[in-house]
Amino acid sequence: VQLQASGGGLVQAGGSLRLSCAASGSAFIINYTIGWYRQPPGKQRELVATATSGGEAHYAENVRGRFTISRDNAKNTVDLQMNRLKPDDTAVYHCAAHWASREYWGQGTQVTVSS
Repeated sequence: VQLQASGGGLVQAGGSLRLSCAASGSAFIINYTIGWYRQPPGKQRELVATATSGGEAHYAENVRGRFTISRDNAKNTVDLQMNRLKPDDTAVYHCAAHWASREYWGQGTQVTVSS
């Protein structure tokens, strides 16, 4: 599975950004849980949100209510709408796909939130 992330950038606190992850390379992408993770500067990577093909979404507590993950099974894309961004949201964001023991990661996209 190949994952192509896009949509990062620089935004002021309180603003919004939308990230997109396009998955390809497998006939079984629908089986994968696809999500977004981030690694803030000097910190460990952490979960942001995940989505199953059946519509189940899971959010980290610190983004719940501000971020929305959506998945288009026909296009094999997973978007992350990020609203009310905070400087603490500054990180490299990665999309990843998981199914059983299979795990794939896309390249990161930088999100920088200025105060």
